[in-house]
Parts: sequence; structure tokens; C-alpha cells
Amino acid sequence: MEEADDFGPWLGRQLRRRSMSQNELALTLDVTRAAVSAWVTGRAEPRPDKKRAIAAALGLDEVAVTVREETPTQAASVTWYHRPAHVDGGREFGNPAAFAFDADLSVLAREATQNSLDERLDNSRPVRMRYTLHQITGKHLFRFLDAIQWSEIEPHVQAAEDPKRKTGRVIADGLREMRENSSLILLRIDDFNANGLTGSDYDDGRFAAVVRRQLDSSKSSGDTAGGSYGLGKATLWATSRLGLVLINSTLSETHEGRRERRMIGRLDLPWHVVDGREWAGPGWFGEPDRTRGDAARSWWADTETAASLHLDRPEGEPGTSFLIVGAHDASGDAQDLPAMRDKLVRSLADDFWAAMTTGGGRPPLLEVTVVTRRDDEEGVEERVDPHVHAPVRARALRAFLNGETVDAITGPTDVARLSVSLVLPARKAGARGDAPTRHDAVLLVTPCADDDRHANHITAMRGNRMTVVDRRIGGAGVNTVAFQAVLLAGVAAGDASADLAAERLLRTSEPPEHNAWRRTDDLTASYVRGAATRIAEFLKAADVAAVTAVARPEPGGGDMPAPLRDILRLDAAGAGRTTGYPTVKDLDGHLQEDGAWRIRVEVRLPERPDAWHLVPKLRFAVRGGGGLPVEWATLVARSNCTVEGDGSLTFTPLSRSAVFEGVSDPTSHPIEAALSVAQVDLARAVGGAR
Repeated sequence: MEEADDFGPWLGRQLRRRSMSQNELALTLDVTRAAVSAWVTGRAEPRPDKKRAIAAALGLDEVAVTVREETPTQAASVTWYHRPAHVDGGREFGNPAAFAFDADLSVLAREATQNSLDERLDNSRPVRMRYTLHQITGKHLFRFLDAIQWSEIEPHVQAAEDPKRKTGRVIADGLREMRENSSLILLRIDDFNANGLTGSDYDDGRFAAVVRRQLDSSKSSGDTAGGSYGLGKATLWATSRLGLVLINSTLSETHEGRRERRMIGRLDLPWHVVDGREWAGPGWFGEPDRTRGDAARSWWADTETAASLHLDRPEGEPGTSFLIVGAHDASGDAQDLPAMRDKLVRSLADDFWAAMTTGGGRPPLLEVTVVTRRDDEEGVEERVDPHVHAPVRARALRAFLNGETVDAITGPTDVARLSVSLVLPARKAGARGDAPTRHDAVLLVTPCADDDRHANHITAMRGNRMTVVDRRIGGAGVNTVAFQAVLLAGVAAGDASADLAAERLLRTSEPPEHNAWRRTDDLTASYVRGAATRIAEFLKAADVAAVTAVARPEPGGGDMPAPLRDILRLDAAGAGRTTGYPTVKDLDGHLQEDGAWRIRVEVRLPERPDAWHLVPKLRFAVRGGGGLPVEWATLVARSNCTVEGDGSLTFTPLSRSAVFEGVSDPTSHPIEAALSVAQVDLARAVGGAR
């Protein structure tokens, strides 16, 4: 018992456990249905004589009603609920959100850790996370399968096998491997000092957002949250070969008068047929809820049940544990336990080294360990140390946090602190008023070895210190010292109103992968025209400032060499633009009946007397970076350009814009066009102008 004064939730729980409706209790007690409803919802509490009658009706001792004695739900009371197929014949052959990302361990680590950082409970302490890779075999496997009632869900999982579809092939491979090797890999992700899955089973809240819904990003951190699309949680199920994830949450605030061992399981399968009956795909493992057609809801487990499901947690530590059943790395990079561990450690270090860096007498935002174990063996634990995996960048950030930066680099370990301005565009919602117009981000630059794999890279982040941008500054090696740069933007730079405004702006400019700051639908919808240009100028200015900070003076004190001068050229505010490179200004298209993309492309052209000669490259973009090449069936010039015989385009001299249209060749499509995102790039034609 955790909250003895919560009579209503306690009574509602007892009714559900006994499959007794409120109306049935009202008839037994000879009271109105409204009276029982008022008791359950907490609007009223029954008199002592009615409490004694309630005890008798529920088969409980009178003392149990008075003190709200609570017995955790027994495992035998928990069952699987499978969602029936849509009556209109609609079918989903997989969770669309899961296809937004690759089922890759690095993507999983990034999304899961970001979500935990967003749910940090006590800001004076770090979020602590533990990733445990646990291989179970033989009797340990069979005990676990009994605990999850495998015999009940196995027919559904088998029915979802389908060699014609990606999800079906993954499931078939997972079943085959489990049966042939009598082995299963469990990947458990624990967080501590986090909010936990609070809220109702069905209404708005963290629990429903994660367990029940898609594209629901219920974040307590608001505009400073790392996630914003509600897609990241799908990576948990995508990483399971069987589409199965079990959950145990310790809540930061009570629900139904309790906090510990709130458990639920979710099975994400495509549409399938079992014993002649159609099923939509998803299923839940929980306590039957008679008020909702026996749909499974979360239950409060005992310690033995939590342990049998490999989900026991330290008591009193708010946060959540996710158990991914049949975990795998779909990229093929990591096929066994050591390789999976190495990939997790490397990915966590690359994306969250800054969040794990401490300084200035303040704790880090995040602490992470990775554990590997087999059956009952003692686990091998490794702490992810940013000073081991990202020593130069961690040194730079620590110098900033400790107030030990310098104005100019004179030694090999110096960290220069510079300021880079981001012009803040107006938001579309209402007048600008006295809103801040400029944000001063912090740029840290420090020398590194020439052979460092991150030499001449700039890494950018905002409030949660997760790496968003990590790229090499092109041409920076000319007459410069090898360096690494860290750009702290938004709340990562401070907590002034301009920092908060920049945080909100940059958050809307991130795609679902949160790996770039660029034009997005959210950015276009939220800010006036030119917002993407301001961000591009900001990033360009950071590149210039980083290179300038490490430029070697020319012997004899002469002028800067022309190659370096070209690298550092930056348009001043209000000045005329220098010659740049043609860019795609606007892309519009639709799918034709034959499955081809018809695309209209508007190109922005820097004005110059010579003709631009370029090749339009069509790709189908994929989440996680890169793209799949596609051939054009036809290309048609619409304005200020001509199509050459080799498929290239020649743009009219002195033109500032041009338009062409193209239709993709369906025979070259690597995936169905309806599942793709078309992307057009402009490449230099062989032998053509720049």
C-alpha cells in the first residue's frame, strides 16, 4: 500500500480483478449506479457501513477495505489481448512508424537515450541508463517463454511470417534462429531518475503515448526536448525480431495509488489470420479490462513476476525498463553479443559524449553503462566514458564548463571560445513584439592530431547535448592546424530568452532522425520565410569562425593565401552575394497511376555570365542517411534551361532561377514509389562548368 487515502482507484482495481461492473456492485449494495461511480472516481467516499458491505461483496476482510490492503496482480491473472481486424477490411502490414528508422542498434541507442534524457526528473542529478545484452539458452529460455505465455502468442507470431514482406521475413528469421539454437537475445534498457510511464492507460499521458499510440510525443521538457515526432519509441519494437517488448515502470507520481512495478507488454505484428479469424496485428500483455471488451491494461506486478520476466528494478528508483525480446542489429554489422556490445558503446559515445561530460562542479546530464551476460553468468559491465571515446571534444567542453577557455589558441591543449550569431526569424503565430532577434551560440575550438578520425570536424548540439550535426569542414586543412570544434546552441549555450528562442527554432528544424538543422515542414509552418536561410548562414559562420581560429599565419606576415581566403569568404549582412552554387529551391511532385514520381524542380541560380551545366540526380531517401539512386524516364525543361542528349541540364547565363520537370523510371525503383521520399540533387556535369 502506497497511498491509503486513494479509495476510488483501489475500489476500481478490485472490481476489475473480479470482473465485476459498477452496476453489479450497485445492485448488490442496493445503491444507485451513480453512487458507485462517485466512489470509483473519488468524488465521494462510502460510509463505514457501506464499506463493510463492499468488503462482503468483494469477498474481503473488513480491515482490507479500511486500510486499502493491496495484493499485487498474480501472473495467472494476466493474459494476452489481440486487437481484432478492422471491420472495414483495412490492413496494416507493419507499424509505419517503425519504417521511419532502420532497425539498427545505433539508431535504437540514440532514440532511447534521447527519450530518457527528455524525461529527466531531478535536474541536480544525471539520468542513469543501463543497456543489458542478455543471451538466454536452454532451460533459461524455456522458463522465460513460459513467463510470457509464449504458447498463447506463438500462433500469432507464426501467422505473421510472410516471405513477401519485410516484417514477415524478419519474424521468420527470428523464429528460425530461436528454434534452431534454443537461444534468444534480450536487450534491456533501464533508466533511473526519470519520470516513468505516468498517466492513464488510455487517456493523455506518458503511458498511453508510449504503449498505445503512434506519433504522440508526450514530453515534459516541452520546447527543449530532444524528441518531437513521437517516432523514436518505434525503434524499440523494430529492434525485436519478434516485435515484442515488455515494460516495467516505477512512477514519479502515483497512479491508482501506486508507483512500483507498473507492467505491460506489447506485441507489434502485421495483419494476420489465426484459426480463420483476422487480427489487426498489435497485442498487449496485461490485466483484462472488462469495461473495454477485455482489452489488456497495465498491472501492478509482484517481485517474483517481475523477476521471471527479467524486469526486476531497484525499489523506489523512478524510471522505466524496456525488455526487447529477440533483439538484433538489422544492418548486419553486429551478429553476436560482443559485436552488439561494441556497437552500442560506440554509438552511445558518438551521440552522447557531451551529455556525459561534467565540469564546473555540476554533474553530467547522463551516465551510461553497457552490460553483457549469458544465462546465470555474472554480467560484464562497461561504463561509457566520454574522455576515452571522445577525448578532444570532451576536453573542449569541460574547459567551457570549468571556465578555462582562452581567446586565442597558443598551445596544443588550449580551447578557444568564440561567439557565433544566429539571427532569429519571427514566428508566424502573432506579432514579433519585443521577442529576441539574435542568439549568440558558443563555439569551442581546440587542436587535435592530424590522424584523429574527427579532425577538422564540427559537432553541434542544443540543450540536451545530444550530437545533432557532426561533419567535416570542407577544405579546412589548407594552412590550418588540425582541430575539432563544438558548437553549443540554444539552451546548451545559456538560459536567456534568446537561448530559449533559438532552442525552439532549432528543434523545429530537425528531421525525425534529429541529425541536421535544415528546412522541415514544422520550420516552414512555424516561422516566416527565410528561417532555413538564417540557419544555413549560422552554420556557415560557425565553419568560418572555427577555421579562422586555427589558421596558421603566413611566413613573413603576408596576406592570407587565396585558397584559405576562399574557404573563409562569408556574405556580410546586407552585402551582395558572392558566386555560390546552384541549389534546389523548391520540389513538388505526385505519384502517377503507373507508380512513377512526376516531380517539378525549381532551381536557385547564382547570377553569372557563363552557363551552368549540371546533372539532376534522383534518389529515394531513406531514414538514417543516404539515398537509393533512381533513373529518370523523361526530363523536360520549363524555363531558363535546356535538356541535353546525355540527360544533363544547361542553364541560361545570367538567370537567377530555372524550372524543369522529370518523371522517374518505375523499372529502376529500388522500393515502391508510394513508400519513398523523392530527393533531387544537382551534380557537376563531367566536363561542364563548375
